[in-house]
Amino acid sequence: MAFVMARPSSSLLSLLHNGFCKICISGHFPTGGVRALSTTVPRLAVVQTKTKSSLGKPGLKNIVLVDGVRTPFLMSGTQYQKLMPHDLARQALKGLVGRVGLDKSAVDYIVMGTVIQEVKTSNVAREAALGAGFSDKTPSHTVTMACISSNQAVTTCAGLMHAGVYDACIAGGVEFMSDVPIRHSRKMRELLLKLNRAKTTGARLSLLSQLSMKHLMPDLPAVAEFSTNETMGHSADRLAAAFQVSREEQDQFALRSHTLAHKAQEAGCLSDIVAFKVPGVDQTVEKDNGIRVSTIESLGKLRPAFVKPHGTITAANASYLTDGASACLLCTEEKAKQMGWKPKAYIRDFTYVSNDPKDQLLLGPSYATPKVLERAGLKNSDIDVWEIHEAFAGQILANMKAMDSDWFGKTYQGRSGKVGAPDVDKLNTWGGSLSIGHPFGATGVRLLMHAAHRLIKEDGQYACITACAAGGQGVGMLVERYPGATV
Repeated sequence: MAFVMARPSSSLLSLLHNGFCKICISGHFPTGGVRALSTTVPRLAVVQTKTKSSLGKPGLKNIVLVDGVRTPFLMSGTQYQKLMPHDLARQALKGLVGRVGLDKSAVDYIVMGTVIQEVKTSNVAREAALGAGFSDKTPSHTVTMACISSNQAVTTCAGLMHAGVYDACIAGGVEFMSDVPIRHSRKMRELLLKLNRAKTTGARLSLLSQLSMKHLMPDLPAVAEFSTNETMGHSADRLAAAFQVSREEQDQFALRSHTLAHKAQEAGCLSDIVAFKVPGVDQTVEKDNGIRVSTIESLGKLRPAFVKPHGTITAANASYLTDGASACLLCTEEKAKQMGWKPKAYIRDFTYVSNDPKDQLLLGPSYATPKVLERAGLKNSDIDVWEIHEAFAGQILANMKAMDSDWFGKTYQGRSGKVGAPDVDKLNTWGGSLSIGHPFGATGVRLLMHAAHRLIKEDGQYACITACAAGGQGVGMLVERYPGATV
């Protein structure tokens, strides 16, 4: 399925190029029927008849989202730089306890996601839970699934509760890019291990005599696929080229993300944030610090970051390295009623997908969206709120074009036609990962909380959350607003 590497036919390029809207910021519909992305505050959802009045299933427990929080998402190397990952995760857990007024003994289990692990706290969920004051009798484990790690934490908790094992769980995630593990070279590690096993001074001196400059070269981490050795940015550039997503379209979408995030921030919509008094930092950290409203002219001056000199991915239309943590309380509906907790949403359905990590690395949403909608018996038009992870502007626009392509649907998904792209007026109207930030292990819960809060604010019923992930994987989740829910 190498549609990216192989040169597409001119008819495919024409279809992909013309089948999806040209993106612009003007907020109107230009001539020729081209759809525009608006940066204005979204209108309330239009009341319409749904395919299903509810997604509740007879005989299946209702799992609810009570509430969720996150630390402010900060660019790596800023106010969090002296911390460790478990410090951020602990703060998210403490923030959740404070937000809900949670009796920690009511929590049966904790699952947190992370991607680049700190070797001293490999089970960061456990260390964070102990640090946040949870009982040492409360089990905790850490999951990793690249950018959808905290989605996996959420669905793992849901599965445990559906199975009747537990009634109340916390799901979350953390990523700390300010201090990633940098290892000695393989040669140096081998030498050090041999030194540790050496029995005599002579043996140690013999080993040390082998030391050379090659041993001192560090083994640096990279956001690259192990199976292909290609960086995600390079893959995103190829994907954007295959779907003819122009540099201008990407810059315009990035500007849209930052503009909407800024408006949401100013309007107080990002209420999932809990302030953090960071030790050694004078001012309390209260908001995300990567939101930057620029101009399309300024964005256009930036040079390509990966494919040079003709690539279209830049520092401005890609998500940036971010520090942050998130946590949410999930439970059965019966447990919520018993405890007096007031849920915000039902966790209704989910699915995971995997594709070719070389040529379809970032197309997870195109495959997960129709799959999860069909599982639930819904149509695109039933969705009031879309929250789609923005790894790169080119990635999200390529997915939109793929979903709106009859050729892609027939050729790669075995369908009779296109899936249909999400309504852009309902898409990421509070900004997304491009602007808010993307701590790999924590973004899933941020998406979930924005979906739940937007359903309440915009008077909607169903939300769809989708995201791509390294390894060619993806997730699709469906959330239903809880009756009487408030932000």
